[in-house]
Amino acid sequence: MSMQSAIPHSRAAGNLAHELLAGVPVVDADTHLSEWYDLWTSRAPPKYRDRVPQVRDVGSRKEWFLDGKTINREGASSAVAKDGSKVLGMGFRNLQIADVHPGCYDLQARLDYMDKEGIAAQIAYPNLLGFGGQKSMTIDADLRNVSMTIFNDAMAELQADSRSRIYPMAMVPWWDVDFSVKETRRCAAMGLRGINMNSDPQNHGLPALGDPHWYPLWEVCIELDLPVNFHIGASDESMTWFGSGLWPGHPDSVKLAYGSLMLFVGNMRWSPTSFCHVSSSAFQR
Repeated sequence: MSMQSAIPHSRAAGNLAHELLAGVPVVDADTHLSEWYDLWTSRAPPKYRDRVPQVRDVGSRKEWFLDGKTINREGASSAVAKDGSKVLGMGFRNLQIADVHPGCYDLQARLDYMDKEGIAAQIAYPNLLGFGGQKSMTIDADLRNVSMTIFNDAMAELQADSRSRIYPMAMVPWWDVDFSVKETRRCAAMGLRGINMNSDPQNHGLPALGDPHWYPLWEVCIELDLPVNFHIGASDESMTWFGSGLWPGHPDSVKLAYGSLMLFVGNMRWSPTSFCHVSSSAFQR
């Protein structure tokens, strides 16, 4: 089927979906925010302002920097173009904020889009620091802690300003379990409804997630009734768009399809059986 003939069919299907789901609250369980350019710099203490994530001009384009080093080539982590169309393949890597739909970074534009599409609420995840915060491991602990707490502050405000239609998952500083417990309590007090966790802390010299090392974090999540989220690609080990094990001669389209599949396969490891050694007290309500 040609793209031209597929578009009317897609619109018709969309209209039918609206009719069938009329009166049914639809929750988007995996959406992302394109972090706006001054998210960190507008909130950072003066001593960290030049080091927290920020956008700088590099030639004719803008790039994200963290502690003086490029962390993302694209100025906007989004696969939705300004006209609302989907950007296919790896084309999103070339997009800047001016190229993407304003709903990617602007709250009111997002709410308007949700209303248009019949979406009642969204569960939101980050982009810039990695789906599980893994990119923050390239900087020192103090800067990482500041960057993560600033992000969580911004997300709590966004949730409140959305009138509880957008639910960002709090990023926890998993490199320090005691600080993770403290930050989880702080985020819950601000109204955030869950935490977002790195899936492979063992890659950074920490125990794997089934180890008793993590019991304090699991226990506080149970106490506060907070779900623990493991997004696909939430660690250095699992974060690869192209994956491995492919023949070098495969075109990028095949590599991308393989890598996309393996992102989900990698997340299958974190089933309930992964935590079979967690103390029974951790599951008491």
